[in-house]
Amino acid sequence: MDKTTENIQQLGINTVRILAADAVQKANSGHPGTPMGLAPLGHVLWSESMNYNPKNPEWINRDRFILSAGHACMLQYTFLYLTGYDISMDDLKKFRQLHSKTAGHPEYGLLAGIEVTTGPLGQGFANGVGFAIAQKYMAARYNKPGFDIFDYKIYAICSDGDLMEGVTAEAASLAGHLQLGNMIYLYDDNHITIEGSTNLAFDEDVAQRFEAYGWHVQVLADGNDIVELSAAIKNAQADTKRPSLIKVRTHIGYGSPNKAGTAAAHGSPLGEDEVKLVKKHFGFDPDKYFEVPGKVLDYYRAAGKKGIKKEESWNELFRSYKEKYTEQANEYELLSSGKLPVGWKEKLPVFKAGDKEIATRKASGKVLNAIADYLPNLIGGSADLAPSTDTDLENYKSFTSENYSGRNFHFGIREHAMGAILNGLALSKFIIPYGATFLIFSEYMRPPIRLAAIMKIRPIFIYTHDSIALGEDGTTHQPIEQLISLRSIPNITVIRPADANETTHAWRVAIEHNDGPVAIILTRQGLPVIDQEKYAKADALEKGAYILSESETNPEIILIATGSEVQLMIAAQQQLKEQNIGARVVSMPSWELFEKQNAAYKEKIFPQALKKRLAVEAGSPLGWHKYVTDEGDIIGINRFGESAPGEQVMQEYGFTIENVVRRAKALLS
Repeated sequence: MDKTTENIQQLGINTVRILAADAVQKANSGHPGTPMGLAPLGHVLWSESMNYNPKNPEWINRDRFILSAGHACMLQYTFLYLTGYDISMDDLKKFRQLHSKTAGHPEYGLLAGIEVTTGPLGQGFANGVGFAIAQKYMAARYNKPGFDIFDYKIYAICSDGDLMEGVTAEAASLAGHLQLGNMIYLYDDNHITIEGSTNLAFDEDVAQRFEAYGWHVQVLADGNDIVELSAAIKNAQADTKRPSLIKVRTHIGYGSPNKAGTAAAHGSPLGEDEVKLVKKHFGFDPDKYFEVPGKVLDYYRAAGKKGIKKEESWNELFRSYKEKYTEQANEYELLSSGKLPVGWKEKLPVFKAGDKEIATRKASGKVLNAIADYLPNLIGGSADLAPSTDTDLENYKSFTSENYSGRNFHFGIREHAMGAILNGLALSKFIIPYGATFLIFSEYMRPPIRLAAIMKIRPIFIYTHDSIALGEDGTTHQPIEQLISLRSIPNITVIRPADANETTHAWRVAIEHNDGPVAIILTRQGLPVIDQEKYAKADALEKGAYILSESETNPEIILIATGSEVQLMIAAQQQLKEQNIGARVVSMPSWELFEKQNAAYKEKIFPQALKKRLAVEAGSPLGWHKYVTDEGDIIGINRFGESAPGEQVMQEYGFTIENVVRRAKALLS
């Protein structure tokens, strides 16, 4: 390159370093060192490597950038500002302040250009595998010869901390197995964590590790060499059969005379005096703040504007594609808009009372297979438990490196990565992803569940084997505290259906839901199908709680239950009736859906005057007091389970008709 361009590029890189130092110092909080060390890498990505359009951050064929090392967010914020996204200098100055766009870690939905909320290390790394799978699936479904409609790549910056987290091992292993050659990850090898040098706890050969996973690995000795960085990224782009990891040796806090290369540059401001020394080192006025030379801004804005023409070319390609492949184009446009095909709900199965007992996990499988043909964006799988969770789509093949059009995913025994990958899939805004495991193993998925709720995206989590009724596997597999634990997470909708028809409508609600994740909680054991002619229709599940069976006389007590325990309430109601006691049975599959109802509906279900209430759920009783009031009672579980046949364990723990009747009568007396 000519000397003038080289000088502008170096000035731009140093400007990014100064802005990061200034923003963290002004906030008196943050991580200045990592963006200072990564500035050359950021420069190469945003000035030449990635396809993006700041004027339309939602362009569908843009490359996706993930900052898995979310603590380095000033790097991303600065390049978004410089290249022309909807972020101002004032936003940079308000870093980490109340109601600012520039949060302490990147937050999806808060600022255009942020593809995913990162922060907990390893999550962004694994999310990227979901992004990559989404691109491969969409390309396999829609691309045609001469029409590479979807050919975007996923770029990510990850840190030593990311690679220490176990979720990255799970995700990297799967990415290599699937040969996701659309992933280019850049490893910030700066040798520093909060406690000091990484050799305190981390001395593995990362390059050999990723080669063993099946990745294309390159090692760069100097993170300041933008020519080498550019060449390495081009090499990675050329390898379409393997995910790429570029290990880049950087120096945290580069340019800081006293703190570069130390933990002191990692998690706290450099200090006013040190920031001035940094500015002097790079030839900036130490008494000026947030300084951006005009030629630097012009240079990066010009880089950003290149994306406008790239999108215009893509739009022209898509117009030609739509003329030739009208049906496929219309399907894509419909599904990517968030709408669903007309008529899919008519395919939902209806189960008949008197049929053979059916576990809600089995009913769930029947629902999935009934609607799969009509929802081509509904794809997913399980953590090696498809036969147990009934999540295979019978008419479709597996998603593999040989067949990216497959709709059945095999996540392997990787629950944590499965959750994070589902989040990446959901962020495609095209795919409705689902993933399944046993309810007890939701514990392995807590970080991605929480992040899905924070982002208000809608992966569907299927959790089977929902109670002590699963039986012989015993205490390690029998969930107790998991239901209330999931319910305690804001923005998640937890649904525990009572029978096959409620399961049908749990799926209907989950697919139509667009404001956070949904967890569907399902039984291992068979359950009778509740007679919808005799009792209320199961579509009332959408209200969260409904009167399943009303007393023939004025009710003296309300019997409330979820899941398999609803059957106990129906039987107990009959026995109480024979003793001249009127009881209302309320099926309450979802607290969250119920809380969305208006006050009049809530009063209809739980009249304030009817305070005698008994809630029954084979799990922790925590939280139920809100609905049973001080004059009510709860049959729940406050200890761990037993290894025995499920029916025996349920009896041992008091989940019997006789105990429900006894406790109801005790309340009334």
